[in-house]
Parts: sequence; structure tokens; C-alpha cells
Amino acid sequence: MPMLIEHIDAIARKKQRDVLYVEFHPDEDGFERNYDHGRDPLRQQVIEWLEANHIGWFPCAPFASEEFMCPYLGQIYLDVPFSESDPVYQKVRDYLEHPDGSMRYPTVRFYVLPLAVAIKNAHHDEPRFWEQWAKKF
Repeated sequence: MPMLIEHIDAIARKKQRDVLYVEFHPDEDGFERNYDHGRDPLRQQVIEWLEANHIGWFPCAPFASEEFMCPYLGQIYLDVPFSESDPVYQKVRDYLEHPDGSMRYPTVRFYVLPLAVAIKNAHHDEPRFWEQWAKKF
């Protein structure tokens, strides 16, 4: 049975908190043509590091939009609270970022999605919203 991949904003609304996620890109400018996340060694390295450090993660879709559909490009949700004082957050941040906040790996992007932004799509959680949307698409 295929796994359901949820949008990152839906995850934030379910968790009722800001959420962290990681995107992977084939090159530094983020151009995704012909990108195969399953063959990205850096993505695999990040996942292996997360698992070795017992940090929960799962695939997630990007921020949902009613204007266009984006394919799944290997994004992952990190099941870690966004809190500068949280030691697990600090460990992830220090793995993915340099001390100045720049990314350690130029093709990896580390993001926080604030719950306040995710709430803007709360109407997507209504029963059958996406089925009705797809009929109009």
C-alpha cells in the first residue's frame, strides 16, 4: 500500500506547532529538472545521520498550494520541536548549518514553517477539500 505523504503545513496544523523540514536540490540554484531524490547521496547521508542519532523523520510534501501541484522531491519532516534551547534541535541545526546560519551542504535547505503560516491553509483540512479542488483543477 502506498504511503500517504502529507504537506508540511498539514503536519504543522496536526502538531499545533512550528515544524522543521529539509529540502534537497540537485544543484545550488535549486533547479529540479531530472532530479531523482532516491539517487541523491547527500539526502541518503542526512537520513542515515538522523537515524543514527535517533531523530524522527518522515517524507513530507511542500507547502500546499491551490494554484499548482508540486511533485515530491524528497522533502523530509523532522520530528523535532523548533526551540533554540532544545538539545535535539541544536544537534540537528549544528549538523545542517554552520555557526553563522549558512547551510553546511549547499544543496540541502533547512527550514522552519511557523504554525501561524500553516494556519492560512486550515480550510484544506475540511472533509473532501482536495477531492473537490481536483474536480475544478
